[in-house]
Amino acid sequence: MGQPRRLLLTSFAAVALLLSAACQSASDTTASGDTTAKDDGATITMWTRSPTAAFTQTLIDAYNKSHKNKVKLTVIPADTYQQKVGSASGAKQLPDILATDVVYAPNYASKGVFQDLTKRVDTLSFKDTLAPAHMKTATYENKVYGVPHDIDLSAVFYNKVLFRKAGLDPEKPPTTMEEVYADAKKIDALGKGVDGYFFGGACPGCTLFTTWPMIWASGESVLNEEGTASTVDNPTAAKIYELYQKMYAEGLVPKAVKNEGGPTWVQAFGEGKIGIQPLGATALQTFKEGPALEIGVAPIPGLTGGESSFVGGDVIGISSNSKKAAQAWDFISWTLSEDAQVEVIAKNKNITVRSDLADNKYAQQDPRLKVFNDLAGKGQTPISVNFGKTYNDPNGPWTATIIDAVFGAGSPADALKKHNPSITESLASGG
Repeated sequence: MGQPRRLLLTSFAAVALLLSAACQSASDTTASGDTTAKDDGATITMWTRSPTAAFTQTLIDAYNKSHKNKVKLTVIPADTYQQKVGSASGAKQLPDILATDVVYAPNYASKGVFQDLTKRVDTLSFKDTLAPAHMKTATYENKVYGVPHDIDLSAVFYNKVLFRKAGLDPEKPPTTMEEVYADAKKIDALGKGVDGYFFGGACPGCTLFTTWPMIWASGESVLNEEGTASTVDNPTAAKIYELYQKMYAEGLVPKAVKNEGGPTWVQAFGEGKIGIQPLGATALQTFKEGPALEIGVAPIPGLTGGESSFVGGDVIGISSNSKKAAQAWDFISWTLSEDAQVEVIAKNKNITVRSDLADNKYAQQDPRLKVFNDLAGKGQTPISVNFGKTYNDPNGPWTATIIDAVFGAGSPADALKKHNPSITESLASGG
């Protein structure tokens, strides 16, 4: 998911109907078995979401400089991407290549938006090293429709400067949620505008991206295997949100978290005012460290231990209406090559999508990148065709659930019990 973002306040049902139009021509999406990659000077069109634009453009620039083919990128605002793809899919006006949020890959794969890449992926000697969560979401009925493009994952960020001031060991990040609470309390006691913890209370994507790993690390689930029913109505999840409710009530977080919808949810940490905050790995590139901010990173823990992460980011595939599949595959397969993964992606402090390249020279220079690379193989990516309208829509059932659980007058357990049926109903519906 990258850093979680609000999605457009639009009808997800309408988008689903547009996507289903492409499904009617699913036969067009099945690759003929041709696995060739051509670099013959063709112009290849590509779409990506605005949050991924800089990452994608860096890859494209490197490819265009070293290949005859030229990739032309169109950047579409994240909050209109779904609608844009839905309209273009129904009209068969998609670009040659699409990069999309990993949580939407199951929907695209099932609706015929992407071509079948199974035989092309089979030619990759390193296919078994590709990010498993991304590969799973892009696989439908045993056929592969996309490969990993970029990885963003959630981890605990903490300010070592504030740890030292609070008498905590900066080399010992919290390994349980109880330790998170205890450390946050000590840091918050420093006062002078410093808070112990921060979260985006009005940002549905932010909360699932950072709190679901706490539930997973504790041995519980949030969705059934099919992605058609919510299982978040469990005692473990209730305890996680009880802890959030407690930190808010005790003032260990700024009052502003209640209305934080996502746009400024990293700002306070970047200013050196927050002790601990789970964030996306890509946030590391955006912070400027100095006297007030020295960043440490660690896995997100469970209640009594364990560790997990929400593995987000984007997958990339060839669109159903592309007539330049061989040229598109030349670019896509190159992005997965060692040269691209190490000398372009890792060099720019991003996470490689190949586990065999995780311990690259750039990761060795920055231990924090090693933490991210290790988490890429341990985290989870929930799979559900109706993920967006259920969890990312600010008017959806998950938004109501998290607000009630953390800021409501009742207990989190009661809130989860109350809202769980509506989450399941949304997940199980056809759009």
